[in-house]
Amino acid sequence: MRAVTYHGTGDFRVDTHPDPIIGDPKDAILRVTSTAICGSDLHMFDGFMPQMESGDIMGHEFMGVVEDVGSGVSNLKKGDRVVVPFTINCGHCHWCKTKQFSLCDESNPDAAKLAAITGQAGAGLFGFSHLYGGYAGGQAEYVRIPFADATHLKVPDGLTDEQVLFLSDIFPTGYQAAVNAEVGPGSIVAIWGAGPVGLFTLKSCKLLGAERVFVIDDVPERLKLAAEHGAEIIDRSEVKPYDALMELTNGMLPDKVIDAVGLEAHGAGVIDTVYDKVKTMTYQETGRPHVLREAIMCCRKGGIVSIPGVYAAIVDKFPIGSAFAKALTFRMGQTHVMHHAPTLLDHIQEGRIDPTFLITHRGSLSDGPDLYKQFRDKKDECVKVVLKP
Repeated sequence: MRAVTYHGTGDFRVDTHPDPIIGDPKDAILRVTSTAICGSDLHMFDGFMPQMESGDIMGHEFMGVVEDVGSGVSNLKKGDRVVVPFTINCGHCHWCKTKQFSLCDESNPDAAKLAAITGQAGAGLFGFSHLYGGYAGGQAEYVRIPFADATHLKVPDGLTDEQVLFLSDIFPTGYQAAVNAEVGPGSIVAIWGAGPVGLFTLKSCKLLGAERVFVIDDVPERLKLAAEHGAEIIDRSEVKPYDALMELTNGMLPDKVIDAVGLEAHGAGVIDTVYDKVKTMTYQETGRPHVLREAIMCCRKGGIVSIPGVYAAIVDKFPIGSAFAKALTFRMGQTHVMHHAPTLLDHIQEGRIDPTFLITHRGSLSDGPDLYKQFRDKKDECVKVVLKP
């Protein structure tokens, strides 16, 4: 089969790999019909994620049709059409039973490596590093699905791939970010980042009844898209977000702030971003937390900081004093996809949201490496890429 394959920082290629086979009675084999490039994939593309190996197959947003199932799979059969969550869920550990699926105890064979860094390991992830199991991803013609009974969402008849594909990650991720921030009627929300996760966070805040939602970015086409979907936009290239938010909220500031950017944040003309760039280049820091620092400063006293943006290991100059003085609450973590996806599927079926608004570029697997660069560099107004194997 053909698959988008990691060969080092900035070096993704489409290679030929052996077709996956059933390796455990709980496995299924999926023929991929649609897959996508996610912002989290760029962390591997840009070299920010440790424990990547040459030959790793990329991609954690995908769906398709079941081709084969192991003898231990009871609720899938050949021909079933499913979306696959990027978090691999055993379905029976404490964390899965309490619907905290991204913390699964059983699905990460590299748990000891991750626990040495974090204290405890979370779930295995498709198309991620060998801290998370080294599982082959879905930017491929076929993929093996471990713990297949628990790691899937069946697609109802009548829905296209593009309507449901993003239930694999970014729609539940944006929704969980809003839920973690306790967004509801009357909420004043600020979201950093108008990329795919930020835009789905915006849509989720609207679904949950937020009174006002500010979206902060500096990419014109992304800000335009956010405005079209109900955001009050702040162009950070023209104004400091803190100053703008103070003025727009009459000095109150938002009570919910959401960092939908994560470890690859940039800040034009801001001294801390120069500091972070030097620190990351010399391996003294594993992320650039400019947005996180700014979000903390812009959060109202007693408010909530929600972090769907990915961070790895350590960051520097974290303003814990500001967070403490303002009595802020932090909520974060990988997404419990299967906790939220059924609810969001209902929203799609009932016409309350059409996730296809996000798609700007489509291609084949062969187009993948070039589209990675286009997505990373935000060229040709690229917001979201869907690939058809």
